[in-house]
Amino acid sequence: MGYKHLVFDIDGTLVDNEKAVLSTWQETILQLFGKRYETSELNFVLGIPGVTTMERLGAENPKEFDEVWVKNFTKHKAEIELFPHIEHTIATLKSKGLGLGVVTSRTHNELNNDFALGKIIDHFETIICVTDAPRPKPNPDPLLVYMDRCGVSPDEVLYIGDSDYDYHCAKNAKVDFGVALWGDNRISHTDTRFSFNSPMDILRI
Repeated sequence: MGYKHLVFDIDGTLVDNEKAVLSTWQETILQLFGKRYETSELNFVLGIPGVTTMERLGAENPKEFDEVWVKNFTKHKAEIELFPHIEHTIATLKSKGLGLGVVTSRTHNELNNDFALGKIIDHFETIICVTDAPRPKPNPDPLLVYMDRCGVSPDEVLYIGDSDYDYHCAKNAKVDFGVALWGDNRISHTDTRFSFNSPMDILRI
C-alpha cells in the first residue's frame, strides 16, 4: 500500500453531528412544508447535499429553501463534536508527512461555520466541497477533482467515510475505501478495503 493521501468525509466521520442535522431537518421541513417527521424517518438526508434533499422533498426553489436549513442549523452548532480520538489521529497522520484532504457534501459556508471542525481543519491541505465538482457524491467527480488538484493517482489515495454515498464515490473513482465504523454509519457494503472500528485503527496501516 503506497498511499500518499488520506481523504476524509466530514459528517459521521470526523464530526458527530447526526443529532443536530436531523433535528434541523425536522424543524425546517415543518417550517417550509408543514409536514412533521420523526427523526427516525429522516435518515435519507444524511450524506447528501441540502439542495438535493430539498429537490427530493419537492421544493420549488431548492437553493433558496436550503438557505433556510443552513440558518436553522446555526442554532444547533453547539451540539456538534469531533469523534473521540479524531484530533489525535489527524495530528499524527499529519506528522507522518501524509497528504490530508477532505471530500464533503457540505458547502463552503457550512464548512466554515463549524466550531468543532475548526479544531482540525488546518491539517487538511485540500478540501473539496459540493460546489467544487460538477456532480456530488456518489458520483466520482469530487474525488477526481481532488486527485487532479493534488496530482495523485487513484492507487495513491485512500478515502475514509461512513455512508454508501462515500463508498460509491470511491469505487467510481477507482480509489480504495475505508469505512468509519465509529459513528452511527449506515453503509450496506462489505467489500471495502478497510474497516476501522476507531480512528486510531487508521494509524495501524
